[in-house]
Amino acid sequence: MALAAALTAAMEPPADNSFDLSEASLRRLHNAKWNQYGPDVLPAFVAEMDFAVAEPIQRAVQSLVERSDYGYPRRDGGKAGLAVAKAFAHRMKDRFDWDVDPALIVPVADLVQGTYAPVLAFTEPGDGIILQVPNYPPFREVIRTTERNLISLPMMDSGSGYLCNTEQIVDQIDGRTRMFVLCNPHNPTGRVFSRNELLDIGRFCIEHELIVLSDEIHSDLVYPGRRHIPFASLSPELAARTVTLNSPTKSFNIPGLRCAVLHFGSPELRERFGKRIPQRLLGDPNAIGVDAAVAAWTESQPWLDAVMGHLTATRDHVLRRIETELPEIQFRVPEGTYLAWLDCSGLMLNTSAFDFFHERARVAFSPGENFEPNCSAFVRFNFATSRVIADEIVDRMVAAVKTLRVC
Repeated sequence: MALAAALTAAMEPPADNSFDLSEASLRRLHNAKWNQYGPDVLPAFVAEMDFAVAEPIQRAVQSLVERSDYGYPRRDGGKAGLAVAKAFAHRMKDRFDWDVDPALIVPVADLVQGTYAPVLAFTEPGDGIILQVPNYPPFREVIRTTERNLISLPMMDSGSGYLCNTEQIVDQIDGRTRMFVLCNPHNPTGRVFSRNELLDIGRFCIEHELIVLSDEIHSDLVYPGRRHIPFASLSPELAARTVTLNSPTKSFNIPGLRCAVLHFGSPELRERFGKRIPQRLLGDPNAIGVDAAVAAWTESQPWLDAVMGHLTATRDHVLRRIETELPEIQFRVPEGTYLAWLDCSGLMLNTSAFDFFHERARVAFSPGENFEPNCSAFVRFNFATSRVIADEIVDRMVAAVKTLRVC
């Protein structure tokens, strides 16, 4: 795996004690992560972090609550969705030097809703949609439930990272192939695609006249040595066929506040969408989600910088332990996200990797088969927690695997 070369130099966790979390305090939360399994199970599955949110977000929410300000939201003399659009445009320019027109942004509740809407707008039942696999499970659900045809594009493990080679599927493309769903940074492998890789995908999509649905929700969660490039920023020609999905919910740990955006790369694409999907069908973001999103994208970068320092250190520490103590488990170092895609096929299990670690280690990862049916030997490990809890998870994995070695 050449971990020493792949990982950044080991970092000590930041002194900020906001990362020193107790299991007892986390179990008092009313969220899915800490309430789905029993009290003896450590959760490392759903993609949310255990850390308290940035102070500007907390202030924005508390201010609204203290005012009992729960009416239909208006911000700066206009619809609240415009405030979100302007905040997103500011963020993209400041972070990625990408010029975004707020008029081409449509706020939505979350990225699953934001996936359904373009699929319904730009494709018909029976049309082909290309999806990198493995991938975020709701994408497969959207394609299935809208009766579109899934064209799987396997992410191939090159030995140093997962690659996306469109030549694999050329013979599956026909006149009814309409869309390419791009996930970058990629969930679950953690790849952050380079400019050349994105340009290759872009040429493929232009050649086959495909709409690109680009999920970039993890764009702020990129480690040193890599850089996120918004797909629509590559060229006007690519922008004109691209719908970008984004939200502050992953990077700023506010998934329950339900606020996301669709960005259309051209007025023509936005107009086509509007003719098929009425705004009333999408609704408007709620007041708390609006204020939290604006605070996240405009005031919370220092918090994110501290979080990325902690995540970098935790990633390096946890994966170094797995490489040393669990050599049967293979992985590629994630370049983005706080998720590690672990290949447990070397354990030679007679059950799924999820079931093994759930039953033997009392750890709940995300099952690999949720991301691709033939990936039951994989699990996705969410390491966005304290060093102590992350170590306890690895300790339990090691203990469980030792029982196999004895046998």
